[in-house]
Amino acid sequence: MPQMKIRSLFSGRLVSLMLATFLLVGCEASLPSQRLPDLTYTHLPPLIFNVGSVVTTQTYKAPLAVPNVDHLFPIAPADALRRWVSGRVKSGSGGGDVRLVIVDASVIESKLAQAKGLTGAFTKEQSERYEARIEAVLEVRDSGGTRQGFAQVSVKRSTTVREDANINERELAWFQLTEALMNDFDAQMEKNIRRYLSKWLKP
Repeated sequence: MPQMKIRSLFSGRLVSLMLATFLLVGCEASLPSQRLPDLTYTHLPPLIFNVGSVVTTQTYKAPLAVPNVDHLFPIAPADALRRWVSGRVKSGSGGGDVRLVIVDASVIESKLAQAKGLTGAFTKEQSERYEARIEAVLEVRDSGGTRQGFAQVSVKRSTTVREDANINERELAWFQLTEALMNDFDAQMEKNIRRYLSKWLKP
């Protein structure tokens, strides 16, 4: 008899959990879209090069399929890099160009192990991990296209998301990951520019 009561109690909790899941799905479907902050770099001092133009190229090819999820981000890392160039890197006068080559701008999703049984049923855990990586090279080229100097940066960050996160919470976590990654990139790239490309910078 006690065994039947335990099974009955477990079944009742399982039904309640399933009902709560359905309700959450229904709530998520009706969530209003959120307005995330704009990610720009025009408020930072411009890096002005004595060249004729600024160019952005990309060798990284987004797979557009799991485990890569960078294409699902509100602002993909590759787009954030283009915004960085637009906001911070300027041309002054002279020949040639300064160009940013995007080598990597990936975000990899991995599933995290979760507790099973009653513990897993009544505990909200981190269910996915997102590792974002940026690698880019800023080059100065002469009018003939020959590289005269370069600064290279590679940075990475990661975050996790809880299993009960709705789409707004997940997108906010993705945005914050991109923002933090780009802050790391900006600081490291400016440092390397001043170290390796200072002769082309306008005072």
